[in-house]
Amino acid sequence: MKSLRLLTLAAVLVAAPAVQAQDRQVKHQAWTLQRIPEGGWIRVRNLNGAIRVRSSTRDVVEVRATKSWRRGDPDDVRIELSKATDGSILVCAIWNENARCTENGYSSSSDDNRGRRNNDVSVEFEVLVPRGVKVGVWSVNGGVNVSGVTNEVRAGTVNGSVEATSIGGPVQASSVNGSVHATMGRLDGTEDLDFRTVNGTVVAEFTGDIDADIDLRTVNGRFQTDWPVTITGRIDPRHLRAKLGKGGRRISLATVNGNVELRKRN
Repeated sequence: MKSLRLLTLAAVLVAAPAVQAQDRQVKHQAWTLQRIPEGGWIRVRNLNGAIRVRSSTRDVVEVRATKSWRRGDPDDVRIELSKATDGSILVCAIWNENARCTENGYSSSSDDNRGRRNNDVSVEFEVLVPRGVKVGVWSVNGGVNVSGVTNEVRAGTVNGSVEATSIGGPVQASSVNGSVHATMGRLDGTEDLDFRTVNGTVVAEFTGDIDADIDLRTVNGRFQTDWPVTITGRIDPRHLRAKLGKGGRRISLATVNGNVELRKRN
């Protein structure tokens, strides 16, 4: 990835002055970027704050970041935008000068945890994407919500819920402490799908009939499926393997504390 050059990409940056809101100060920033080619990715990574992705009626990508804080310096948290040779864009919120962010995650050349503990700045992202753009969004402390997109979605967080909807799909979604709810239209291809958390319910919804081998797991919860299934192997209250239709791609839903639900949308 290479850094975005605002002039060559005709990006527009708007920074609003800080305002007081419920004892937290707030600062807004916004970028309008050139259109990502159909099939290209918009990826967003965040450490502290929610991410929301919506469909856009325009042919450009719009990114809005809202910083809020009670203590610490919001200028210590920078928003980096970079572009790959295929036109995909990566947006990262970075809390310290030694950190780096790539499509695969964060890395740091030193221990910056102390500085991060003293900085309560959170960043909330809102991203508007055109049709055909693939979406990858990940946070650590914050919920993730994706709706109205028409291509592949990969969404995850550690502390927070994940709700991801794609008209086309496929969707991959995960959390650790929070529920996971994924909704897809009719699916082509044979790619395996995975939905999981530790503490929370996992729900996957599909439109129409599907052919798949399903693997459902929970320790403290129940299973539910809207399809008649053919069970293979012994009946285990914590682990259900079954076949939908002719079988095929593997669809996995797993949690420890919560229900596992496979739903059919009309």
